[in-house]
Amino acid sequence: MKTLLDPCCDRCTHTPETPCRDYVRCLTEGPICHDDPACKAEKQRLLKEIKPNEENQQIFVCTGTGCASCGAHNIVDSLNEEINHQGLANTVNVVPTGCHGFCEQGPTLIIEPRQILYTLVKPDDVAEIVQKEFVEGERVERLLYVDPLTNQPATTFANANFFAKQTRVVLNNCGFINPEKIEDYIARDGYKGLTNALQKMTPVEVIDEVKKSGLRGRGGAGFPTGLKWSFCRQAIGDKKYIICNADEGDPGAFMDRGVLEGDPHAVIEGMLIGAYAIGADEGYVYCRAEYPLAIKHLEIAIRQAEEVGLLGDNILNSGFNFHLFIRAGAGAFVCGEETALIASIEGKRGMPKVRPPFPAQSGLWGKPTNNNNVETWANVPHILRNGADRYAQFGTEKSKGTKIFALTGKVNNTGLAEVPMGMTLRDIIFDIGGGIQNGKKFKAVQIGGPSGGCLPDEMLDLQVDYDTLTKAGAMVGSGGLVVMDETTCMVDIARFFLNFSQSESCGKCTPCREGTKRMWEILDKITKGEGREEDLDTLEQLARVVKETSLCGLGQNAPNPVLSALKYFRHEFEAHIRDKNCPAHVCSALLTYRIDPDKCKKCGLCAKSCPAGCITGDKKTPYEIDATACIKCGTCAKVCKFGAVLRE
Repeated sequence: MKTLLDPCCDRCTHTPETPCRDYVRCLTEGPICHDDPACKAEKQRLLKEIKPNEENQQIFVCTGTGCASCGAHNIVDSLNEEINHQGLANTVNVVPTGCHGFCEQGPTLIIEPRQILYTLVKPDDVAEIVQKEFVEGERVERLLYVDPLTNQPATTFANANFFAKQTRVVLNNCGFINPEKIEDYIARDGYKGLTNALQKMTPVEVIDEVKKSGLRGRGGAGFPTGLKWSFCRQAIGDKKYIICNADEGDPGAFMDRGVLEGDPHAVIEGMLIGAYAIGADEGYVYCRAEYPLAIKHLEIAIRQAEEVGLLGDNILNSGFNFHLFIRAGAGAFVCGEETALIASIEGKRGMPKVRPPFPAQSGLWGKPTNNNNVETWANVPHILRNGADRYAQFGTEKSKGTKIFALTGKVNNTGLAEVPMGMTLRDIIFDIGGGIQNGKKFKAVQIGGPSGGCLPDEMLDLQVDYDTLTKAGAMVGSGGLVVMDETTCMVDIARFFLNFSQSESCGKCTPCREGTKRMWEILDKITKGEGREEDLDTLEQLARVVKETSLCGLGQNAPNPVLSALKYFRHEFEAHIRDKNCPAHVCSALLTYRIDPDKCKKCGLCAKSCPAGCITGDKKTPYEIDATACIKCGTCAKVCKFGAVLRE
């Protein structure tokens, strides 16, 4: 079968060995090497063939990391076998895609052009799906997504709340293209932004367009992207570099992984545009080694772009050269800081440096360097393809565009959600997220990862944008959003995030190395019932010293979860100290277990499971726990089927 990578006819001068230098224009406008309407028509036919229609129905199967771990590749194989068995191979095409974003419901598949969404699919469901959908023309009702708030099935993915309330710009292709095929990306207007930049704009005009869009860095700091590019362009140097920071390390965050797995060419195109604007001819994607599928898709995408002349020398016959490489990181959280990341690429230990000089003046190997994260780069093609004004229509006055969040924790719909800047936390958590699991009460949301803050229910109507969240004591960060319910202890959560930051500290500066450790020790004492009133003042003082004197962003932001928890949940800290009580019944040292005699069925399962042997009773009398011997492991509560074991 002919593909877009093949010469369109015998008269074409390009071959796989000598690719067309005007590849994108050749595909979208017609052959450049000769003038032949029939050849142009053939290219248009091939482009149309990729897109879903009644004659070319497509089943998009999520094979991202989450769904792959649940057997998605077996589903792809089963679908292909069943489609061939039913004689439908000419009209139905199975497309393995990156992450659909609906992780809680995976494996998921979407059938186009009818937009049917099936969730929690298993290989055993395949025969029924093919028979119903493509032979009988009916839906498999039991596999439709049921909204937890309305208890109604979603007839299409577009009217499922999880998707309906999103504005997918960066994630527009994720789940709807095969990330291992450059043709699929081009068929959805891929590399048109690069074509516009190289053929219609000067580098300065590209930077001005990015400035006009209002795009701010999506890695956490929110610095204006166009301004950052201009600093590097103006820097003096005989060679310049650009870097994509894919060292995603926040607990519960997987935004960058989703983009790289599902749409790697968008990141490459964004980097190409940035390199042209800045004057760089070499770039690196620094991706943590824990993302093997993302690295695999990047490697394939880079190789394909090189094969058709979209990477390398004289790109699109413009005289612009750019070479791109991948560096796998060892998983150090501190390497998310740009100077530590640069040191790691150079083969040194990943540790931050004092700034200035900033990387824009002296970065990789002492040369001017620009670093943006995955999501920032993936926004750039949309701006150059559709214009800054169209991009800036999303968001708020000072926070333009959209933001991807990784919804995790005690929320019904975990996954990736892309929303316009300015949407409220309530809309994200309760509309897109589907509310709190098991009918529990919302308690707090940790936004911005270990560097962010914990916000209570009275802050649910807060707009999600850079400035509003900073004023509230949190931050957008890279996009981690952990939802907590009434069973969460805020002291324990503050200790957890501080423990993460403390263990990830590189140890170079004393405030971060020692200060975070002392803070963790105080929190640990409080969770054990050993805290004192004055500990809270000491904790706040330490937090502010660490925040103001640490060398890099890791230490400067590590106290945020503690400070926000103290600000909004101080009563929980005081309960641990004054009453020796954990209101959420989480801190084991402050718990007591007892058995409700009215609920006890005298089955003896708790006694059989108790590792300390401190539960006594028989078939005639309710069981009892010896509090003096209890080690507070909670095993009895876990095994009791009748809710008779109470934690107090």
